[in-house]
Amino acid sequence: MKNLTKLSALSLMTTAFTLGCVTNTKHNENLSESRVIEFESSAEGFNTKTIFYVGKKEVVAFDAQFTESNATASIQHLRKFTDKPITWLVITHPNPDKFNGANVFRSEGAKVIASTATVNNIPAVHGYKKYYFVEMAKMFTNETYPSEPTIDESFDTQLSLRLSGGETIELVEYNKPGISTNQTVAILPNKQGLIVGDLIHYKAHAWLEGGIVDSKATPTISSWVSLLKQITEENDSDIKVYGGRGEATNLLEAIEVQIEYLQKADGIVSNYVKKLGTKKSELTTEKATKHYENLTQEFQSTFPDYALSYMVQYGIYGLVNSKLN
Repeated sequence: MKNLTKLSALSLMTTAFTLGCVTNTKHNENLSESRVIEFESSAEGFNTKTIFYVGKKEVVAFDAQFTESNATASIQHLRKFTDKPITWLVITHPNPDKFNGANVFRSEGAKVIASTATVNNIPAVHGYKKYYFVEMAKMFTNETYPSEPTIDESFDTQLSLRLSGGETIELVEYNKPGISTNQTVAILPNKQGLIVGDLIHYKAHAWLEGGIVDSKATPTISSWVSLLKQITEENDSDIKVYGGRGEATNLLEAIEVQIEYLQKADGIVSNYVKKLGTKKSELTTEKATKHYENLTQEFQSTFPDYALSYMVQYGIYGLVNSKLN
């Protein structure tokens, strides 16, 4: 590598596999013009988005999907609009729905790039998630679970990714907890957009597991909020934000709404655990599933127009467990 500076999986597997996709381009547009194309998997792939920046001569992909089949589907979607080569895949943070499909992009000729922090954190996350999906959820076998990705190039804090058409994508690494242990943000050429991975789920419920630290889900809401504020200070308020889930919108709106969601989510979980009193030990037993369902209902009531409520039920355990100490 070259250096440049408890999900209920079985229930998700029964979900009908219908690939959704959103794009801001049309078939009759001039293919020499740069643009953004979005692909979204179904719930089987955690409604993960792969964002494609189609430049003058090439394509840069952001995030690789949870499975290789979803990665292939994302590329097939891209090919409806352009045959330009995919030269880079950028992994925004060390979660499996961002890196599991990376080798599919490599087989297309793309180089896989990630921050040094992401590279360092991938092995532990891969091992943690593989154990869950293979040994507990029985969703894969050791042979069918995606292999740990090969990272071709990495960078430390910031990188100007120069494309053959003359454009430059700025990659900025924030080595502090947010949705994960660390996150990379990309500024598209001419400030056409800001790609932030799962730091933002605009109008969609967030995955509140937290980063994997010492084989433990470790959410840090305060750090996530602080990071969002920092990104706001460093970028134009009207730049369009593409999150890992949910709708695209301007930065100011996206950040304000995401911070409000995170603060309310933290309050909902804290109050729920507090009200359990001596029964909070149930959250470490099989009875926890029922409590997660109750919390999902509370989130739905608080955010009635938000999509992807299953994200709460299957990802809330990290935030819940952080309140038990």
